[in-house]
Amino acid sequence: MAELPLVSPVNSHNEWDPLEEVVVGRLDGATIPSKHPVVACNIPPWGARLQGLAAGFGYPRTMIEPAQQELDGFVALLQSLGVTVRRPDPVDHRQQFRTPDWSSRGFSSSCPRDGMLVIGDEIIETPMAWPCRYFETHPYRSILKDYFRRGARWTAAPKPQLTHELFDGDFRIPEAGEPMRYILTEFEPVFDAADFVRAGRDLFVTRSNVTNRTGIEWLRRHLGPGYRIHEIESRCRTPMHIDTTFVPLAPGKVLVNPEYIDVDRLPEVLNSWEVLIAPEPNPIGDRLLKVTSMCGKWLSMNILMIDEKRVIAERHHTDMLRALENWGFEPIPCDLLHYAPFAGSFHCATLDVRRRGTLESYFD
Repeated sequence: MAELPLVSPVNSHNEWDPLEEVVVGRLDGATIPSKHPVVACNIPPWGARLQGLAAGFGYPRTMIEPAQQELDGFVALLQSLGVTVRRPDPVDHRQQFRTPDWSSRGFSSSCPRDGMLVIGDEIIETPMAWPCRYFETHPYRSILKDYFRRGARWTAAPKPQLTHELFDGDFRIPEAGEPMRYILTEFEPVFDAADFVRAGRDLFVTRSNVTNRTGIEWLRRHLGPGYRIHEIESRCRTPMHIDTTFVPLAPGKVLVNPEYIDVDRLPEVLNSWEVLIAPEPNPIGDRLLKVTSMCGKWLSMNILMIDEKRVIAERHHTDMLRALENWGFEPIPCDLLHYAPFAGSFHCATLDVRRRGTLESYFD
């Protein structure tokens, strides 16, 4: 009797098809990133100062406990919506590791979005530029092996050396009006998955301080002629991750950050799409949160689509909730404000591995 063909449990082509299964990050063992110029240049100034002083130490309980409480609520919400939730294995990221060229401690398992990119039935482990994230996909290996045995494709991009040749030793953050520059050279391909968003056969990317042109070209060649990759220009002086800059919400609708995006310079392929301008984020009064956040104020855009209508968004950002409703969406308020010191919110904290849909082209 012939064996039945495997049906991959991984199937996700865009940011909005009905969500069926998701990986959600974990805070166990979270460690303040080891000191490195590529880390310091990517986080807000106060956060960078604190990170430099506390690098390699575990996060204090005063930061973990409120974030954990909110994360538990987020997981419960996803499950109540009928979404299967998978979690990485607990790991102590304070363990030191080394390559032939350098040593570091780890960071955390808080953001599966950064280290893995799902394209259809394939999960791609990405070559991240922060040394402290070198082995960050290891806590997910139990999940990855399970998906592979059940029929998913599992790929790892070339492991980067992350030696001094990759980083511009004279780098300084460009001032407003100065030409854009990045800390990364083109020594080898590096990219974070969170610098890409998917819209069927079209992907959009921002070049950043963790994603270089060589990394974008590696992915373009790997995916082949069945996909197109479009670069989104960002005016952010410290770019890192597209999901607070340019967020596809549904076929024909994209949310953009008015501070970082010049809508007149968007790729022509978007001419037929409705461009929705994100409202100014609501101010955050918690002083500790403001100085420990690893993210900018536009984390209000870091939302998670459950389907083409329903969207999980931060309860604190009432102006964003109201805007989503006015645009015809059904926002589901949830708390995850205290996740910011761990580098993200709803989109960063998740990896949507299965959405009910097929590969399509949404552009002329």
